[in-house]
Amino acid sequence: MRYCSTRGGVQGWGFQQVLFSGYAPDGGMFMPEALPALSPDTLKLWTSMSYPELVLELCSLFIPHDVIPHDDLKDLLSQALYHFSVPGAVRLVRLEGGLCLLELFHGETLAFKDLAMRCTAHLLQYFLRKENRRAVVLVGTSGDTGGSAIRSVCGLQGLDVVVVFPRGRITSIQERQMTTSLEDNVHVFAADGSSDDIDVPLRRLFADQDLVKRHGLMSLNSVNWVRILVQLAHFLYAYLQLSGIEQVKGHVLPSLEVVVPTGGAGNIAAGCILKQMGVPLRLVAMVNRNDTVHRAVESGDFSMADSVKKTLASAIDIQDPYNMERVFWLLSGGDSALVKRLMEEFQDSHRTVLPGALHKKLSSVLSAGSVTDEGIVETMQKCWQDSRYLLCPHTAVAVWHHYHCPLRPGESRCCIATASPVKFQEAVHRAGLTLELPEGMQRLKKMRTRCAKLEEGMDWESQLRERIEHIRSVRERGELYYSA
Repeated sequence: MRYCSTRGGVQGWGFQQVLFSGYAPDGGMFMPEALPALSPDTLKLWTSMSYPELVLELCSLFIPHDVIPHDDLKDLLSQALYHFSVPGAVRLVRLEGGLCLLELFHGETLAFKDLAMRCTAHLLQYFLRKENRRAVVLVGTSGDTGGSAIRSVCGLQGLDVVVVFPRGRITSIQERQMTTSLEDNVHVFAADGSSDDIDVPLRRLFADQDLVKRHGLMSLNSVNWVRILVQLAHFLYAYLQLSGIEQVKGHVLPSLEVVVPTGGAGNIAAGCILKQMGVPLRLVAMVNRNDTVHRAVESGDFSMADSVKKTLASAIDIQDPYNMERVFWLLSGGDSALVKRLMEEFQDSHRTVLPGALHKKLSSVLSAGSVTDEGIVETMQKCWQDSRYLLCPHTAVAVWHHYHCPLRPGESRCCIATASPVKFQEAVHRAGLTLELPEGMQRLKKMRTRCAKLEEGMDWESQLRERIEHIRSVRERGELYYSA
C-alpha cells in the first residue's frame, strides 16, 4: 500500500510518512494509490463484528504488516477505543418514524472526532517511542477537533500540540475543553476570524518543507489521511448493522442511505471512499447555511460566499470543505492535473466551476441539502416531541433530511450523530428544551484557562512559526515549556 498526493507531486510514500504529514508538499492531500475491494463474501463475514473490530480490519488493509505487525496494531487500536462510555465505542439508536442514529460521541470530548483522533494519536506514539523522536501537531479547529486533539495527545511524551480556534464562533464548552488544558505540551491560540481564515496560515506552514522536517510538523485535522481511514468504519458499521445484508443470498447487495452533517467533508470523503471499495451506500451530505458542498453537488458551483455565516451548528460553519479535494480526485479517476487546477483556482479566487463530467459523477454519488437555523430548531423540537430524544444541532442538520425526504418502501437509512447536545446549550435553549450539564462539563466552568491571542491585523503565520520554533528550543534544552 503506497500513497500519493491528489495534486500529482508526490507518489510512493509509505504509511508512516503519511501519518506524520499534514498537506502533501505540493499542497495536495494524501490518498492511497489504489483502493482495496471489499467483496460481498467479506462483507457478510464481517456482519457480526463490533465497531473496534471493523476499525482493525480496515486499518489492516491500509497499514502493511511490516510497518506495524498485526498484533501490535490490534493492541494499539484496542487501547485507543477502550475508554468510551458505551460498549464498542459507538451506539445505534432506533427512534419513532424509522429514524435511526449512529451515535459517535461517546468519547471524552463528546464528539465523533474522539474516535479517529485517539486511534491516530496511539499510532503516532508507537512510532515516536520506537524511534525516540518528537513531533509537533498543528491543528486548526471549527470547534470539536481542537478539544479532541488535545485530549488525545496531552501528556504524551514526544508530542506537542498547537491548536488554533476561532474566538467567539464556538460554544463556551468547546472553548473551555481547549483552554483549560494546562499540560506542558498543549499550546492554544484564539484567533479573531473564522476557521477558514485559520486554514490559510496553516496551509502555508505545512507548505514549508524545511519547517515540517525540522520540527516533525504534522496535522491531526482530517487533512491527515489516518483520520479518514478510521472514519471508514463509521459507514461500514452502519451498513453491516442496518442494510439487511446478512439475509441476502448471492452477490447482489442491498444499499443503505447514510446522511452526514458536513463541514470540512472528512466524513463524507470517507463514505465516498468506502463506496468506491464496493459498499453500496447512498450518501447525503447535509450542510447549514455555509452551503459550498450543497451548491457543488446541485449545480457544479464550487465557491465560497463572501464570509462564513455563524449558525447554531457552529462546528460545520465552514466555507472551505477541504476534503472535497479527495472526493474530486477519487471521482475523476485520480486526475491529479485536473484536481490541481481546480483547487489552486479555488484557493486563489475562492470559486471555480466543476467540469461537466466531474459534476455529473459527483451528483450521481452524492445528494446534498442545506438547513437554516430555523430548520435546525424545528428538527430538534420534533425529535423531542416524537421520541423524547435530544439532538445536537449538527445531528439535527442530518435528521432534517429524514423528516423532509421520506424513505421509499424497502429502503434503509442511517443519520450520523456527531456530537452530544450538552456541548450546544444555546441551540437547546433556542429549541425551548432543557438539558442539565453533566458534572464534568460543570467543572469546566470553574477551571483555570490559558491561551494566546491571534488578533486581527497580526501576522498569524509568523506568530505560530515563532511558537513552533520556540517549542523546539525549549525541548532541546530539556526544559518545561510552562511551569506548574
